[in-house]
Amino acid sequence: MRKTATALVITLMSSACAVAMPSRPVPVQAVTAEASIVTDAARAHPGLWPRAASPAAMTDRATEAFVTELMSRMTLEEKVGQTIQADIGSIKPEDLLTYPLGSILAGGNSSPGGDERASADKWVELARAFRAAAAQRPGAKVPLIYGIDAVHGHNNIVGATIFPHNIGLGAARDPDLIRRIGEATALEVAVTGADWTFGPTLAVPRDDRWGRAYEGYAENPEVAQSYAGPMTLGLQGTLSADHPLTAGHIAGSAKHFLADGGTTGGKDQGDYAGSEEEMIRTHLSGYPQAIDAGVLSIMASFSSWNGVKHSGNETILTDVLRGPLGFDGFVVSDWNAHGQLPGCSNESCALAFNAGIDMFMAPDSWKPLYASTLAQVKSGEIPMARLDEAVRRILRVKVKTGLFDDARPVEGRLNELGSPAHRALAREAVRKSLVLLKNEGSVLPIRSGARVLVAGHADDIGQASGGWTLTWQGTGNTNADFPNGQSIWSGIREAVTAGGGQATLSADGSFTQKPDVAIVVFGETPYAEFQGDVDTLDFLPTEPLETLKRLKAAGVPTVSVFLSGRPMWTNPEINASDAFVAAWLPGTEGAGVADVLIGDAAGKPRNDFHGTLSFSWPKTAKGEPLNVGQPDYDPQFAYGYGLTYARPVRVGALSEDSGVVSTGSSLDRYFVDGRFVAPWSLMLRDAGGDFRLGAEKAGASPRGGVSVRSTDGAGQESARALAFSPAGGMAMIVAQPVDLIRQSNGEMAIAFRYRVDAAPVAPVHLALGDGQVDLTSLFKAAPLGEWRTLKVRLSCLRDAGANLAAVEQPWGLRSNGAFGVTVENIRLASNEGDTVCPTTR
Repeated sequence: MRKTATALVITLMSSACAVAMPSRPVPVQAVTAEASIVTDAARAHPGLWPRAASPAAMTDRATEAFVTELMSRMTLEEKVGQTIQADIGSIKPEDLLTYPLGSILAGGNSSPGGDERASADKWVELARAFRAAAAQRPGAKVPLIYGIDAVHGHNNIVGATIFPHNIGLGAARDPDLIRRIGEATALEVAVTGADWTFGPTLAVPRDDRWGRAYEGYAENPEVAQSYAGPMTLGLQGTLSADHPLTAGHIAGSAKHFLADGGTTGGKDQGDYAGSEEEMIRTHLSGYPQAIDAGVLSIMASFSSWNGVKHSGNETILTDVLRGPLGFDGFVVSDWNAHGQLPGCSNESCALAFNAGIDMFMAPDSWKPLYASTLAQVKSGEIPMARLDEAVRRILRVKVKTGLFDDARPVEGRLNELGSPAHRALAREAVRKSLVLLKNEGSVLPIRSGARVLVAGHADDIGQASGGWTLTWQGTGNTNADFPNGQSIWSGIREAVTAGGGQATLSADGSFTQKPDVAIVVFGETPYAEFQGDVDTLDFLPTEPLETLKRLKAAGVPTVSVFLSGRPMWTNPEINASDAFVAAWLPGTEGAGVADVLIGDAAGKPRNDFHGTLSFSWPKTAKGEPLNVGQPDYDPQFAYGYGLTYARPVRVGALSEDSGVVSTGSSLDRYFVDGRFVAPWSLMLRDAGGDFRLGAEKAGASPRGGVSVRSTDGAGQESARALAFSPAGGMAMIVAQPVDLIRQSNGEMAIAFRYRVDAAPVAPVHLALGDGQVDLTSLFKAAPLGEWRTLKVRLSCLRDAGANLAAVEQPWGLRSNGAFGVTVENIRLASNEGDTVCPTTR
């Protein structure tokens, strides 16, 4: 067994060759002015920024001497390798014998063997396999650092505790709760072999249409400022000059630096258009507090400031972050974010490195990026001093994280996943995050001995957990995937039964015996970035409102439990409810909802409501920024609002004028639930190239083509049957051009369900604009009459010639001969290890 890092440091300090290092090394000068992309509108002025500082324990003399000696033995190739991070879906342990990479990550849809539901022991085996391979490399022995997105608990692992998303934790206003959640998350991550989480998220979402709004604690920076330090200390513990992080703690990464929550229109990876003063006042958020608490890394944002991407802005990453903010850890980029910089690609970007990115997150581009970065250092395009600075910061963090010590005393203690103590903590967090918006007639709390009807999606743990849960988008999960969890329905049934009452689950709200009260659970289905961006805040599904109105007409008091990653315009639903609870995305401990809604046998509260709005609730569905303190601030429910049993307030009838005429366009949904989503429509083309509208039951033209008719699929008339003539033809979905470049960068895919009705006799291609891939063999191999799902990566179609910056045809099916196929649910979907990239034409 190797000596511990502390022992090695002590040995080095006592040797004659030990080098005394300054306690706070001076940052290397950033990218030269000639190479800079920074404009005057995006130039930070360090003198305007507040001061912070990493603890002295991060750069103690022993650590710096150890790093100096280690670097003196490292080859140039080994140093460059430290700056490259690969995703486990694109690298194998044996690759580390050839490539001296310094880091791996498990991205949102990456898992052992591509199995998103892999057991925890498989995750441990994966970590050990990569570490063992890295240890076999010749030369300097530098361990890997392994990162993962544990953003609301260890959300990648079946059986882990899933805490409420940050939007709910922000409503709790409880810094000590946050610290304890950080500790529990760190322990569950550590037992599965990872060293580092990409959190805490310190975004201040200012436009709730942003698909990542739920990752922020509040629209006002005060909440993140109060949480950043406790969460950092919970994850990492207190840094010490004498020893690395204690067992069960992991490295954190404050993200996404900077102003990712302030982009225009709430567009993910978009542009923050504002002054430096406002960026400091609002979006600097809790970064100073995280730095003061010792956060070991910071992730740079995909987004821009006044048109300049942060990943290439040296005035932000170097002049400010390593200047007045005094950050001594390392900066990691986001997923292939460097490829978005001018003159760069995913495979090459000296600009980002010179600007202050210390480690490239290069999930699938790591191999060519390693080669190009090595060449750029050799040529001088990347100065050697800049490389050494980055490597020093990375090695410093590895020492502090304890990675030079072979001992991993908590790894493999899988009983810590979803442990009773962690579940109790998550349940407490659920209780404290609930916000009561309305309680007319004191329908709440519900007497535990009552006859309670539970409707809607109460028995769906996946919906209650939201995105970033087992998969990136959080889709496709069933209750079986949460063996240690409890649904809202289960928690209600447990509480009611214990009080001598009767609870009945009826998804559509129907009943044979009239209940004393009904609880209807509904809300948004899971999403993450890309999929989560919306045009308005109008809650569109009609079924919950219809259920509420039926129950109201039957004289049944109703309680709505609304699951969402943001405030939404739900005035009709609130009007149809006697009580309305914003439950956000509570996670796996649904009993926390019952703890507050269900009282004792006498109808007295067992727990009162605690949460208050950390995001303003909209009066209309327009979705324009609505934040406390802005001019003409006029919410339906203001920032800080939240009723309690002890403080009842009558709400009364709300306006049901949404303020919007239509829901606008859709970037990711084309044909769903039997309808073409605006503005998309179906067009047909015959063999001669003439177009026709895709009307139902349209016949083929004399020159061949394709006919279409409605038919049943997953639902009644939810699909379209396409019949191609012997002469061939094409069916396509079209509209005005949209930009899908961001989606391709996130490895999104064109997905659709299909059923082959008549095997093709000629080539069949899937087309996106000018990009086409051959699906002939796939359709020929499919059994007739059997429904299947296909996902083709956007990047595959891009490489086949599609211009993703101007997509006016996101889906098309062309056959050169007779073919029959039925399709439904055409949309963009995330890559969950189930995508394909067929051959191009």
